[in-house]
Amino acid sequence: MPETRRALLRRLAIGQTEGRAPSMMGAVVRGGRARWTGARSSVEGEVPHGDVQYRIGSITKTFVAVMVLRLRDEGLLGLADPIGEYLEGTPVPDATIAQLLSHSSGLAAEARGPWWERTPGELRPEQGDLFGERPVRLPAGRRHHYSNPGYALLGALVERLRGGTSWGEVLRREVLEPLGMDRTTLRPQMPHAGGWAVHPWADALLPEPAQDTGLMGPAGQLWSTLEDLCRWAAFLLRGDERVLGESSVAEMRTPAVPPEGDGWDAGYGLGLQLVRRSGRRLAGHTGSMPGFLASLWIDVEEDVAGIALANCTSGPAVSAVAADLLELVADREPRIPEPWRLLPGPLDQELLALTGPWYWGANPFVLRLRAERGLELVPLSGAGRASRFRAEPDGTWTGLDGYYAGETLRVVHAEDGSVSHLDLGTFVLTRGPYEPAGPVPGGVDAEGWRV
Repeated sequence: MPETRRALLRRLAIGQTEGRAPSMMGAVVRGGRARWTGARSSVEGEVPHGDVQYRIGSITKTFVAVMVLRLRDEGLLGLADPIGEYLEGTPVPDATIAQLLSHSSGLAAEARGPWWERTPGELRPEQGDLFGERPVRLPAGRRHHYSNPGYALLGALVERLRGGTSWGEVLRREVLEPLGMDRTTLRPQMPHAGGWAVHPWADALLPEPAQDTGLMGPAGQLWSTLEDLCRWAAFLLRGDERVLGESSVAEMRTPAVPPEGDGWDAGYGLGLQLVRRSGRRLAGHTGSMPGFLASLWIDVEEDVAGIALANCTSGPAVSAVAADLLELVADREPRIPEPWRLLPGPLDQELLALTGPWYWGANPFVLRLRAERGLELVPLSGAGRASRFRAEPDGTWTGLDGYYAGETLRVVHAEDGSVSHLDLGTFVLTRGPYEPAGPVPGGVDAEGWRV
C-alpha cells in the first residue's frame, strides 16, 4: 500500500542519512518476488539501481552452506563426518562438517595475518597458510565461535568432492544459474558500486581496496545485486528443488549451537544467523568487507524478507535497516493465509482410520493426516509434545520437530491384524486413557478408574 511504501522509503532514508552512507539500497521480498525496492545516494542524480553490484561479505557463507548440503543430500558426505576424512592437514581433523557450518569447530576467528580482507590472497597460497601458530581456540562442539577460516575449509571441501572444480564454478553451475542469479560473481563486474570508508569525524571519503582473497573467498568474496539477492531471499524462504529442497533449507534455519549473549535472542544454524526480534524469528546473514555492508533477513511465518546494502566500511546499521523493512511490511500488511485445500487424492482409508484421539497414559492427543502421507500429533490440552512426522518407505514415520524430532512412530498390529497401539520412541499411545486391556507398559490397575 502507498503508506507502507512511504514508511519503507523513510526507514531507508534514515539509515542512509544517519549512517552517512555514500549509497544505500533496500528491498522487500514477499510471495517469491521483490515487492518493493528503494535507493538513496549522496551524489545528486546518481541513485543506484537494482542491477548494480555491491560486495556482500559473509552472506557468501549462506551460498557455501547450500553447496555443502547439496553434497549431503546426494550422499557424498554426512554432516557428522569429521572434516579430516576429506581434507588432509587441517588443524581440526576431528571437527565435524556440521560444526564447521555452525561455527562451533573451535577454529580461530580470522586467518593468519595481515588483515585478510584488505590483502591479496596470494599472501596465503596454501591451506596451511590460513592458520597461525594457535589455530584452535576452543574445544570443538562446545560453543559458537565465528570462524572465517572454517568456511575456507568448507570451500575446499566442495572442491574436493566436485573433482577439483573450483568452488566458484560449482556455485555458478549448481546454484546461481538455476536461480537466474547471473549478476552474482566472485569479482566485480560493471556496473558496480565503489567501496568507501567514511571519516569518523568529518564528512569525507577514502576509497577501500577490493582484493581477491583467494582461499579465503568462501568466507566473504561474493559480489551481488539487489535483484539477485531478492532471488536468493525467495530461495531461502521456500527452497527450490533444482538447488536444495524446502526441508534441507529449513534445516539450515534450525539452531545448531547454544545461543550467543545472555539470552536466547541470537544463535546460528547451518550457514544462517538466527535472531529473535520483536517476537519474530528471523534467519539470514549480515556481511561486511572493506567498503561494503550487507544484510538479508527472512521471516518464514510471514513469508517476507528484508535486504539492505551500503557501500561503506562502517556506520550504517544495515542489519537493523533490513530487519525493520521486513517488520514494517509484516506489521502493516500481515500475511494472508493460503486457502484451505483438500489433500491430494486418492485418500488412504487405512491412514484415515488412524486419525483422531490417542492417549499417552491419561494425556489426550489427536493425530491428523497431512499431505504426502505425513502425520501430525497435537496435544489436546494445548501444552505438550507436538510434532510432525514424515512417512518413510518402510511404513514408519520420522519426527520432524519438537521432542520427537528424529524419533520413529510405528503402528503396532494385534494378532488379528487390527491396530493395537502406536509406538512413538517406546512411548505407547492407545485409543483410550489407560485401557485395562491395552498394552500399557507396567500394566493397568485391575480395578480400573474409580471415584
